[in-house]
Amino acid sequence: MKIQFTKMHGAGNDYIYVNTLKYPVANPETLSIVWSRPHFGIGSDGLVLIGPSEKADFSMRIFNADGSEAMMCGNASRCIGKYVYEHGLTQHTEITLETLSGIKTLHLHVAEGKVNTVTVDMEQPLLENKQQLATASGSMMDGEIKADGQTFKGTFVCMGNPHFVIFVPDVMQIPLTEIGPKLEHHPLFPERCNIEFAQIREDGSIRMRVWERGSGITLACGTGACATAVAASVTGRTGRSSDIEMDGGTLHIEWTADNRILMTGPATTVFDGEITI
Repeated sequence: MKIQFTKMHGAGNDYIYVNTLKYPVANPETLSIVWSRPHFGIGSDGLVLIGPSEKADFSMRIFNADGSEAMMCGNASRCIGKYVYEHGLTQHTEITLETLSGIKTLHLHVAEGKVNTVTVDMEQPLLENKQQLATASGSMMDGEIKADGQTFKGTFVCMGNPHFVIFVPDVMQIPLTEIGPKLEHHPLFPERCNIEFAQIREDGSIRMRVWERGSGITLACGTGACATAVAASVTGRTGRSSDIEMDGGTLHIEWTADNRILMTGPATTVFDGEITI
């Protein structure tokens, strides 16, 4: 069986996209592992399935490079907006997307028939979730956590998926490949956790690096950028609007007065291809 796919990235966070309206995928957990491998597969951070929805315009299922299913990905949702518009699946510039963490609204910014950037309404952040953080309150703000013989001070933010944001003087000095997996699998995180290291710059922008749950180091993480902006604001490090620069690019995050997170950033098509199952 031959399946057409599109490789896309949002600020360097790259996934393989398949339109399951045309190409049903029966075993995405396995295919995500096989296809995501650099050199031996297509190479990506995971697999994204675009499908129908009874609650929204489209649905998204996302599988990490290790085959685990993610709840949400901000970068992938922006790319889906670009995909469905430019492939003629919709003519609307505002669409809704069903995810495992709720229905997200996408605002497409179109110029000459192409979607260049997308603003995603990521809904309300949560600062406590006992299912994702094993503390008495299910919350932690600038709290201490020990791993690998070191003590880290961080803030928990739930964007549907769990994030732990650690502010440091210089993110480039963090051995992310060493400490990332140990924090991801820390006993405090029953569902594992996305780990962000963030540095506040003099101009108010934030430099961030991420270890993604199930994927490892990625060039960007949309929900991670949102969580970082929230953590910086609630701990008094910034205001309610931030530019988050990651290895793959920059996202603008705004925390509105009615407690919603708006994420704006690019969506880029890399290439189309065909692969045989």
